[in-house]
Amino acid sequence: MPKGNVWNEYMVAYEEMIQHTATPHAPWYVVPADRKWYTRLVVSAAIIHALEELNLRYPTVDAAKRKELKAARAALEHEGDHH
Repeated sequence: MPKGNVWNEYMVAYEEMIQHTATPHAPWYVVPADRKWYTRLVVSAAIIHALEELNLRYPTVDAAKRKELKAARAALEHEGDHH
């Protein structure tokens, strides 16, 4: 088989694999790797985008939970005091 046909078959298989395994929850990112600075820029942008999409927030803690956490912290801090 001529070399060109093998490459074309490889590219078809590659594209099919990406299309059949990427999901909205776990997408593939195809990143060019011939220039390291550009590769790092693209990867960094993808990571930032993914983190922003998570819409992370610090948890809210009400007064009762805060009191419970304070008591747990005090207990842990004094855990080694009993000899």
